[in-house]
Amino acid sequence: MTVPVQARPAPRVWRADAAPPDLDAPLAARILIVDDDERNAFAAVEALKELGHELVVARSGEEALKRVLAEEFALILLDLHMPGMDGYETAALLRSRKRNQHTPIVFLTAIFRDEAHIFQAYSAGAVDVVFKPIDPFILKAKVQVFVDLYLKTKEVERQSAYQQWLLDEHARVKADKDRTERALRRTEATQQAILRSLPIVFHSRSIEPPFAPLFVSDSVHAITGFPAERFTTEPEFATSRIHPDDVAHVAERISGAARTGHYAVEFRWLCADGQYRVLQDQGVMAPSTDGEAREIFGVFLDATDRRSLEEQLAQARKMEAVGQLTGGVAHDFNNLLTVVLGNIDMLATRKEEEERRMRRIEAVRQAAERGRDLTGQLLAFSRRQHLTPITLDVNRLIRDFAPLMRQAVGEAVTIDLELGEDGLNTHVDATQLETALLNLAVNARDAMPEGGRLLIATRRESGPHKLGYVAIEVRDDGVGMTEDVRARVFEPFFTTKDVGKGSGLGLSQVYGFVSQSDGQVRLESAPGEGTAFHLLLPASEGRAEAPRRDAPAAKVIGGTEKILLVEDDATVLALTLDVLTGLGYRVTTATNASEALQVLHADPEIDLLFTDVVMPGGVSGLSLARTARELRPSLRVLLTSGFVGEDRAIDGREFPLLDKPYEAAVLATTLRKLLDRPERRPRKRATAAAE
Repeated sequence: MTVPVQARPAPRVWRADAAPPDLDAPLAARILIVDDDERNAFAAVEALKELGHELVVARSGEEALKRVLAEEFALILLDLHMPGMDGYETAALLRSRKRNQHTPIVFLTAIFRDEAHIFQAYSAGAVDVVFKPIDPFILKAKVQVFVDLYLKTKEVERQSAYQQWLLDEHARVKADKDRTERALRRTEATQQAILRSLPIVFHSRSIEPPFAPLFVSDSVHAITGFPAERFTTEPEFATSRIHPDDVAHVAERISGAARTGHYAVEFRWLCADGQYRVLQDQGVMAPSTDGEAREIFGVFLDATDRRSLEEQLAQARKMEAVGQLTGGVAHDFNNLLTVVLGNIDMLATRKEEEERRMRRIEAVRQAAERGRDLTGQLLAFSRRQHLTPITLDVNRLIRDFAPLMRQAVGEAVTIDLELGEDGLNTHVDATQLETALLNLAVNARDAMPEGGRLLIATRRESGPHKLGYVAIEVRDDGVGMTEDVRARVFEPFFTTKDVGKGSGLGLSQVYGFVSQSDGQVRLESAPGEGTAFHLLLPASEGRAEAPRRDAPAAKVIGGTEKILLVEDDATVLALTLDVLTGLGYRVTTATNASEALQVLHADPEIDLLFTDVVMPGGVSGLSLARTARELRPSLRVLLTSGFVGEDRAIDGREFPLLDKPYEAAVLATTLRKLLDRPERRPRKRATAAAE
């Protein structure tokens, strides 16, 4: 009798010339129940049917043998006491067949409960004994362990079949077919040997620390190099070989099984050959007849090779991303440098009228500004840009910025605002948030070439932060994205637009800015269904400030104060010296922190320290500034850098920071703000007036 409970097709064995195996197809397990008593068989079926596996019932040992000749079973539940051929004889005949030598057999008995019969059952090839009347919970738990082992084995075979198919397909296009086929046969032989060894270990362990193994199958020797007896006779042995960094994690996951009923963990284990192997271990709680858990049943396998392949794949993807990034940077910067060098050559070799010379100088300036913007976008993507966060009202910022976005997208695109409750405040850089919104708006415009609707909505969402998130949704009804595009949309220099219509840095800037602001970006998109970006920014309870706007350019004013200029790059030092002296300042220079400190000790007339942040010699500009302040509490300090790395202390609060590259007018204005400030000893971490 066959009981089709959610039956699924058995896994196929794939030939090299067949279609590839479907790795997503569900695997099925078939269980054989052998019992002459219809009531007992029915009870077993009722207990197991909710597991979803195919259940086959045989009423005698003879019928069971016929079944196993025609079908493959993950597990056999065999009654010991049957008329004619009893359970012992049936098990012996099953074990005599090579195909069934490793099929788990669980004996069912209501009579033979003494140790002698139980020992005889194990000697006959049983892996477990279940007493009647059957406790459904015990039976399901034990059956599921063996079925999981069976399914994992089948998954290994299917993965191997898939790898074999890939190799065969590759071999068809190889010029040296004979050599490839020989290597393929060697690989096949190796894989078959691995499959025959079945490196999967069945075990049970105590539920009490140190979770000592109670039973370990003999296959553990093939993986670890230690016999099974070593694990069961020395309670601390298994734990003592776990990598020290993994011990606490393993204990936490296994002890958690008391709450969840199961566990899964990967860890490094020191094998007999002195090498650490990565073991993948998982198990389930096994309740006893009184309903209390006594032990944990589980399996583990060697996951070292899989982990190595994952690391290789991650490295390959990282190198691909680096290659794309460097290629994009080289392309854009080479274009900019072509403009710069070409115009400089013209200025140096040709005598032209003043108007044309000024046009060339302006072209050089514009190329330099594009280079500055490009490095800013790259720093934004890498979450290393210099941010000036303030507490701002998101709804107010969007309302004020909406007219500019409408100009950017054009009349064919309608921008609708659905702004949420008042008080949606967040602590971020206002300019960078506006840039992110503008990038998303332009991206949406390009996705709707015939025009359409762009929705910008705000709301509050829960999250790991104390006040949750302020969520900004930017949704269009454009062409949408394919899965491949969605996976790469935030990569720098990745674009689906035509050449010259997009740099591929807009969305990477959005991602970098939100991530650096301790937020998240969610993306929803499908072909023909539009796109929605969700910017999740940590909510803030501070009082909202108005975003600071750049003031109109003022007249450049210099001074006669004395400035200590510290810069390790000779060309930058020379240029900055020219700018400062041209503004009327008296300037003393140094190329590192040591020289600068000597000047400060020797010259009490220094009014301001202007220093680069990143310098050789092991002492940064920030450390120099702090030491200088200890020596001269009233000394003004201005830091400058093109990249400050991950040092969060350089945030413009303790000391003002001027980002490179800067214009002479900006430098002049910043210096005057600092030098005109009333003399006082600033508090540590106080916000600078020129910030």
